[in-house]
Amino acid sequence: MHQTMPPDRAYDAHAPGGRFRGLPAWAVAFGGGMRADRSHAATPRYRWRVLPNVTATRYVTPLREGGSLPAIVEADDLGTYVMKFHGAGQGRKALIAEVIAGELARRLGLRVPDIVTVDLDPVIGRHEPDPDVQDLLKASPGRNLGIDYLPGSLGFDPLAWTPDPGFAASVLWFDALIGNVDRSWRNPNLLVWHGDVWLIDHGASLYFHHAWASAAKLVAKPYDAGDHVLATFIDDEALARAGRELAPRVTDDLLREVVDLAPAAWMEDEPGFGSPTDVAAAYVAQLRARLAGPAAWLPEVGPARPARPPAPRHAPRPGWLDR
Repeated sequence: MHQTMPPDRAYDAHAPGGRFRGLPAWAVAFGGGMRADRSHAATPRYRWRVLPNVTATRYVTPLREGGSLPAIVEADDLGTYVMKFHGAGQGRKALIAEVIAGELARRLGLRVPDIVTVDLDPVIGRHEPDPDVQDLLKASPGRNLGIDYLPGSLGFDPLAWTPDPGFAASVLWFDALIGNVDRSWRNPNLLVWHGDVWLIDHGASLYFHHAWASAAKLVAKPYDAGDHVLATFIDDEALARAGRELAPRVTDDLLREVVDLAPAAWMEDEPGFGSPTDVAAAYVAQLRARLAGPAAWLPEVGPARPARPPAPRHAPRPGWLDR
């Protein structure tokens, strides 16, 4: 999803971590206000027992590129966030996947914008004329998800920017582990910001949680990298090497740490489970089991080669067209 900067926002490109992004010009002129002492996207927040929580104070604009209609909002910490709603079609599970996958990626050394929870009072969007937006806000009171907004970032273009092979291999291995089906040529979900590539939009990963009764069958499901935007930049050895480097870092303690960051309220009333604690344990067990057998799911990508979109998958040409 491409993020563009609202016209009334100022940004200090030289501030460490972009700490003044999202502040009005007057606040930047006076030193950045309350956010000046906070780490931000370029400095990962490790060892949080819960995600930071903010309150949305202004609904800025919907992002219509996303199917779930996320929005740019301002919050009471003077920050600007891409907000994703628990009342959207994908529901709370998409938010859980964002937290678990995003925070796991961060701890593996991949760049992910800061993740927070956002309390929403639907009244902040009362002047938004779009009825779809109004319906979404009314369906999403309380705690939602916020992704730190990266102003001026550009969508990753594999034809114009060649990533480091080690980085590309790490991202592909990570996506294969979590079953991320949404890192394609059509929608890379990678942003280039200050010369670095940042990972976003992991709500489509961990798809096993949409059918817990059959989740065990998906533990060894092979990952299809045929449409992955980074697959052409690496070879099989680079992908295997990334696995050898990253897999030992994904310990049980690390899995529990990132799973516990997802609010327990998002795991309530899950059919087949007695409590959110049981649901959290199931996420840890599923990822642990998948991690134990990479030979079953790690894809073969062949040799590294020039980047080019995969051939369209057309249906066979009907014979009557040749008559």
